[in-house]
Amino acid sequence: MSAAVASTSTWDAGDYARVGAFVAELGGAALDLLDPHPGERILDVGCGDGTLTKKIAARGATVTGIDNSLEMIRAAHANGVDALVVDAADMHFDREFDAAFSNAALHWMRDKDAVARGIFRALKAGGRFAGEMGGEGNLKMLREALDEELVIRGYVPPLDASNWYATPEEFSAVYEAAGFGEIDARLIERPTTIEHGVAEWVTTFRRGWLDRAGVPEEERGEIGAAVADRNHSNVADYVRLRFIMRKPA
Repeated sequence: MSAAVASTSTWDAGDYARVGAFVAELGGAALDLLDPHPGERILDVGCGDGTLTKKIAARGATVTGIDNSLEMIRAAHANGVDALVVDAADMHFDREFDAAFSNAALHWMRDKDAVARGIFRALKAGGRFAGEMGGEGNLKMLREALDEELVIRGYVPPLDASNWYATPEEFSAVYEAAGFGEIDARLIERPTTIEHGVAEWVTTFRRGWLDRAGVPEEERGEIGAAVADRNHSNVADYVRLRFIMRKPA
């Protein structure tokens, strides 16, 4: 997953690089859907540490990454990536890019309507937007296991969701309202083995959730281990929403 571009989570770039490397590795299908061409200018929305941004550039495109995490942008710069600290809901690009891309980031963005409008403005007429995010049902079992463990330990899980795991219809409605057409959005079930284990997945990818529940750092490893026991394996129940669309010419 590229890092969050909204304030629904916080990230440790070192932990993400170690535990979350699988996110970029599995982003190849979305990258192929983008199909970047030499000479194109492309915006990577939620670039994180720039792993996929570099792969886009390797195909000959000029890429600008944005992310609202300063730590992730520093990691992207260390990766040799042109990246800016920008909240996707507050972009001011104006018809500058031939295409836009996003992998595992849109579901973190609370103001999804503003994000969609910003991406639309950033593209030239006829520009395309392709990528992948968490879709309806994403991580349902793991999220329920974590909340159950929090309640058992006396913590109150946050009432408002930290992620937008949309159906294809919900997603398409937001981007149609922003002006996009030719939208193709579909759900893909992708159970994923977590190499470093579910316990570390919890402390890395649900850091913001644990922050909001008020869980002290010293208890998080134990909670992660308990969630891993509930899950009975290192397989996470990922469901992805993969999409491509165009700004009218």
